[in-house]
Amino acid sequence: MKTRKPIIDLSCLIVCMFFASSAFAQSDAQFAKANQEYAAGHFKEAIDNYEGIAWSGEWSTNLFYDLGNAYFRAGDFGHAILSYERALALDRHHPEAEANLRTVRDEARALELTPSSSERLLQFASANAFAIAAAIAFWMGVFSIAALIFAQRRNWRAITLSILSFSIFALGVFAVYEIENGKRGKALAIVTGNGVEARLATADNANSVLALPAGSEIKIVSRRGDWIYAALPNNLRGWIPAKSAEAVRL
Repeated sequence: MKTRKPIIDLSCLIVCMFFASSAFAQSDAQFAKANQEYAAGHFKEAIDNYEGIAWSGEWSTNLFYDLGNAYFRAGDFGHAILSYERALALDRHHPEAEANLRTVRDEARALELTPSSSERLLQFASANAFAIAAAIAFWMGVFSIAALIFAQRRNWRAITLSILSFSIFALGVFAVYEIENGKRGKALAIVTGNGVEARLATADNANSVLALPAGSEIKIVSRRGDWIYAALPNNLRGWIPAKSAEAVRL
């Protein structure tokens, strides 16, 4: 019995590797087909293939960038902006996605959320970068405190390092919180529908708060049935149909 277990584990590993390699090969083939459809001007077919890869979970910056280009060429500005935003969520320094996003936003007259002053100050780095810096600073502070405890005399360098480390840790945590809950945070969504009106209540006949062109940014605050309550551009808030917007982060 003991000698069979490694053989069974090895067999399972081989089977898993086979299916994984098959899945990757299928995704590569579908991506190549999507690129061929795009080059031929068959944008709807290209979109279907790109979306198929995305729904399988094989996400990449280039996938969403190409998907955005296909939607743009098909005249669907809302989904084009959503795709470019998803590409930038994976790689915030993708110059082509940034340039195309600005172009589509201008053409769609899409509205943007206003970032807070702290967000503007923190835009030089991502939430992941701040999280890593905070983690490093935390452990440096811990080691400095440990050195003070076991030192035979007071070490001012260790005291200074511990104060500095925990200060950086606190700033890093604050930065992550601000980014994750700000304009480009986890609640960011894009209006994909046309002729969308944000309203005061969850009813189609409720008073309009703001007209939202396709591609406009919103921040999801809560959900109620088929409606989303969102923070809107121009520092407004209102309800929009849930089917009219999609979150940037999958």
